[in-house]
Parts: sequence; structure tokens; C-alpha cells
Amino acid sequence: MTFIATLAIILLVTQIVSHFSMRIGIPDVIGQIIVGIVMGPAVFGWIHQTHMITEFQEIGVIILMFIAGLESDLGLLKKYLKPAVVVALMGMVLPIVVMGVASDLYGMQWFESLFIGVVFSATSVSISVAVLRDYNQLGSKEGATILGAAVADDIGGVFLLSILISMMNNGQSGKQMSLPLVILLQVIFFGGTYLLVRWLAPYLMEISSDLLTTAAPSVIAMILCLGMAALADAVQLSGAVGSFFAGIAVANTKKKELVNKSFVPIGYAMFIPIFFVNVGLSMRFDHFMDSLWFIIMMTVLACLTKLIGCGGGAKLTGFNLDSSYIIGSGMIARGEMSLITAQIGFQAHLLSEKYYSDIITVIVLATILAPFILKHSLHRMHGAQEAE
Repeated sequence: MTFIATLAIILLVTQIVSHFSMRIGIPDVIGQIIVGIVMGPAVFGWIHQTHMITEFQEIGVIILMFIAGLESDLGLLKKYLKPAVVVALMGMVLPIVVMGVASDLYGMQWFESLFIGVVFSATSVSISVAVLRDYNQLGSKEGATILGAAVADDIGGVFLLSILISMMNNGQSGKQMSLPLVILLQVIFFGGTYLLVRWLAPYLMEISSDLLTTAAPSVIAMILCLGMAALADAVQLSGAVGSFFAGIAVANTKKKELVNKSFVPIGYAMFIPIFFVNVGLSMRFDHFMDSLWFIIMMTVLACLTKLIGCGGGAKLTGFNLDSSYIIGSGMIARGEMSLITAQIGFQAHLLSEKYYSDIITVIVLATILAPFILKHSLHRMHGAQEAE
């Protein structure tokens, strides 16, 4: 019953804090992250990351990205595929180079510096999705580019991580899939995703109407959501990528609105707030003052490299300055993708224990700052449109 009581407390506090966050004009996700920081090990230590909280937050990410796919315009995603790829590449190269060099200048080993660059090349748009959804911008050209770039970014990040782990090897080669096998499985996964979007999902959602079970279309959609997440995880992609494509697949059917109306309450009533609280629970202030300048420098670079890299990529592909600012700011958040990458690298001895907590702190700080920057960019664009 301890977990159930903890869950009730988390949901109660996040509801109250989110309400007041929205009242003062702060995205509610920020309030939820702050709840995790204050109630977690960083401040009072009332709540700690447990296996159950980790599982719930993972489901939260999966459902959030499924909703993002469900509310995405497939035509826009196809239309803005080219700028999305350019944005992703620019947003990966700049953090790897700049943050890798900064880490090296700070005195780290070159391999560790390279890995830190890879950690911050990752993007987690879960938080950006929540903000864009609040502003009804998920279906915009900027939203489509951000989502497409995030998918390409995730694939590239996993590819780079696989290369680094293969290079490190560390006597664990028997436990890791070989890089060629990983690439082959990922190619098969995306081939299967095409079949899902084109034929399988429409067929399954159509026959769900004939089932006599309660809420059959939503249950079938949930099976697709979780099943695709599990398959993505099996081929060493983020489960969020699989659920995002499952959402796109269901969005391509007549049951889109029905499923969306059922998934939003499921996600936001429990699982999605747990994800944002869990980000705050990752925060630690151990030896914070000793590493303060390093944390400040890396946090600034974490924000600027994505803002300039992704925003510059958007500008190169024809977006105006306001749209480029939105795209760049929408790619700043690192969230669970960088946290997962850092954890995998730490376990594979790519990152030393000395710097692990500092890197986690920088990831969390950049993730907290990201919605504020994105919100500013959206207000700026709306202000410019009203002025016209």
C-alpha cells in the first residue's frame, strides 16, 4: 500500500501545483518537475525513485508520445521530412563538438568527453509536446518539424551510442548485440512501421467496432501503443519512438477522435504527471557547489547548442526567424532520452561516477529551462502575427 499512498500524494500535489503554475503563466510541466525536486532526494527526500515509479513514468512517456503521434498531421510530417532531418543533424553535430570540447578542456578523458557530447546530442520532446499541445501547435509546420527531427535525432543518438559501446567493449561483448545486427533490426522495425501505418492499424481499428468488449477501439489502440513501444525497445530504440509511430498509425484511421478522447484522460490522470515528477526525482545536490561553474557552463551550452544548431538548421531549410526560434527551442529539452543515454553509458563505463551526477543535474536543468524558452518563442511568434 505504500506505493499506492505515494501515488495518491504525487497526484494530489501535482494537481495543486500545476493549477497555480498555470494561474501565473508557467507551463504545468514545470510545476510537476519542481514537485519531484522538492519532494525528492534533492530537497526533503520524502519520495524516492522506485521500480514502480520508474515503470509508471515509462508508461507516461509512451502514452504522451502516442498522443503526440495521434494529434500529428501525417501530411505535414511528410512535407517537412527534409527540414526535420537537417534540423536533427545540425542539432546533433553542434552539441557533440561544442560540449565534447568543453568537457575535454575541463580535464576529462577524450572518450568520456565524446560520450558527454553524445548524451547532449539527444533530444526529448515529451515536454515540448506538452507545451505545443497547450498552444495547439502540434499540427503546425513547426510542430511537425520538431516531431520529425526528434525521431531522426533519437535514431542517430542510438546509433552513436551503439558505436561508442562497441568501441569501449569493456569485456561485455557477449552481452551486447553487434552494431550491424542492431542496424538490420532497426531497418526491419521501420519497414514494419510502414506496414502498420498503411494496412495493419486501419484493419485492426475497423474490426474493433465489431468486438463486444467495453471500449474495444481504445483497447486495440493501447495494444498497438504498448506493442510498438516494446518492439522499438527490443531493437534498441526508445519506446517513445514506437508509440509515436503507433499514434500516427491510429491517426490514419476513422477512430482517431474516439481514441484521442480516451487516451488524454488515461495519460494525464496518472501516468504523464508521474513522468514529469520522476525527472525532478533524478535531481541531486550532492557536491553541487564544488561543480557549480561546470554545471552552469554545461547548462548554458546545452541550451545554446540545440537552440542555435536546430534553429540554424531550420533557417537553412527556409523557415523564417520566428519559426526557427520555435524549432530550436522545441529541441532543447533532453529529458528521458539523455537520462537513459547517460545511465546506459555509466553502466558501460563510458562515464565516470565522478561526473555522472553533474551530468544528470545539467540534463534536468536544461529540461526545466526548455519550456520557458519554447513558451517565449511561441509568444514572440503570436505577437508578430498580431502586429501584422
